[in-house]
Amino acid sequence: MAARRVSILGSTGSIGVQTIAVIEHLNRLHEQGLFEDSYEIVALGAGCRATELTEQARALGVREIALADASASIADGVHARRGPDAAERLVREVSCDLVVCAMVGSAGLAPTLAAIELGRDIALANKETLVAGGEIVMPAARKSGSRILPIDSEHAAAWQLMQSLDSSYVPPASAPAGIERLTLTASGGPFRDLSAHQLRSVTPEQALEHPTWSMGPKNTIDSATLMNKALELIEARWLFDLAPEKLDAIIQPTSFVHALLETVDGSCLAQVSVPDMRLPIQQALTHPRRAPACVERFDACALGSVESKPIDSSRFPAVALAREVMRCGGSAGATFNAVNEVAVNAFLDRRLAFTRIAELVGIALDELPHRPIESLADVLETDAEARRWAESRLLACSGA
Repeated sequence: MAARRVSILGSTGSIGVQTIAVIEHLNRLHEQGLFEDSYEIVALGAGCRATELTEQARALGVREIALADASASIADGVHARRGPDAAERLVREVSCDLVVCAMVGSAGLAPTLAAIELGRDIALANKETLVAGGEIVMPAARKSGSRILPIDSEHAAAWQLMQSLDSSYVPPASAPAGIERLTLTASGGPFRDLSAHQLRSVTPEQALEHPTWSMGPKNTIDSATLMNKALELIEARWLFDLAPEKLDAIIQPTSFVHALLETVDGSCLAQVSVPDMRLPIQQALTHPRRAPACVERFDACALGSVESKPIDSSRFPAVALAREVMRCGGSAGATFNAVNEVAVNAFLDRRLAFTRIAELVGIALDELPHRPIESLADVLETDAEARRWAESRLLACSGA
């Protein structure tokens, strides 16, 4: 059987690096006769880490790469595409069976849509793609036949739970019948026990110290503000075609329970595992089969320490903002995502207080117009307008 050909967008980031590790694990299993499939990485894409990207390509024997930074120098021996559209060109020019979309932020939308247009399967770790463009991404996938295999731990968990209702279920099909509520869990980040007053003085260094997960800077800050859970709820609304009132989120500090699925008959199913991103990555790569684990086994006795509590919207308003986005639809998701990205960068640059990240997003949702989203151009126009608005608001605040 021929190896499954995989392109990895965002290969130098946390998810990309772990995806490479999972593929190497699966190929070792294949060589030992312990797993049927093998994998070949045929293309790699990154934003600005030219040295790391080149080293990955050399180590993996990959010739086709893409780098968003047009000015970076690339070593000889690879066919490099540069510039903002490099990832999209890579997707269109290099044939593969699966595209791992692990780019950070809205940069993942255009290459994901390109892969869907070509009918390729998508292993999706980029939640912003569906937050900003879910209204066009999911219909496009249904039209082309692309399967959307979630890598986010909570959505991968939800997908597994839904397969207990329909073993053949894969997005972009609508979620199986019989679901009363899907609840995603949040670790609560490093500040879950801080008061509103204490949150005002949080520093970037403190926010980048996540108690459970190892992620890149943007996702780590989103976890600290609980903006990641807001993004994930919006993503789940599109990924599983669930009504907003069927979606919820709670704090579960140990991160053992990743999602809960309540069915109409009163049953509640939970997906439980160690908090290790290699598990959902492997699940997406091997579907519909299961391969021997590359992660630590879960100790069932640890369930004795599981506790959960509701999200305090007075301290962490992001989830309430997500509900507003889901009610509004249209361009609200793209606005929400774009302003959050600008605000996170401003916080990391010490231009914005921690608590003002969600505040800025909320003001944008109130002040910027909501329009229908019918094309990629509509998403990009909204994204650009929201970023200009956010930067001008930050500039005005700094000059006050």
